[in-house]
Amino acid sequence: MSTATSNFVDPHAETLKTLSSVFGEGVFSQSRFRDNLRLFVPPSRLIELLTALKTRCGFGLLAELGGADYLGYPGRTRSRFEVHYVLRNLETAEMIVVKAGVDDPDPTLPSAVPLWPGADWMEREVFDMFGVRFAGHPDLRRILMPDEFVAYPLRKDYPLRGRGERHNFPKLTRGES
Repeated sequence: MSTATSNFVDPHAETLKTLSSVFGEGVFSQSRFRDNLRLFVPPSRLIELLTALKTRCGFGLLAELGGADYLGYPGRTRSRFEVHYVLRNLETAEMIVVKAGVDDPDPTLPSAVPLWPGADWMEREVFDMFGVRFAGHPDLRRILMPDEFVAYPLRKDYPLRGRGERHNFPKLTRGES
């Protein structure tokens, strides 16, 4: 029998305590990998959770917002698309990842732009690459691909060599760019 005590202090304990007091049980699930805490939330509660993390837990910085397509991922039972929000508390250096999943035919999440104006271009990029729409976004249009482009190139079902649309792209010279 060991008498050694652990000095482990969970860096997310205070955040989880606050979220439990606000939401109770069953609103989100969690997983951990190394020091990262990931919260999975249904789209209907996404903005509520992000708002609580910002206003009650001090996560004032949206450091990253990105998407992933899990089409054909072995053993996957959750939604095809996931959008992740990496949040930072600048006072405690705590980082947390919030994930929300959506499926075809209408992958839509509420926009985080009202909470973090910096989400504007990040949501546009996820829309442009994966086709995930953000309801309430002030200017959801393509940011990387031409306006007339109709596909989403980072979807897993998009052909690796494209669909032959490159010859239709306008050619820009260095002087025009």
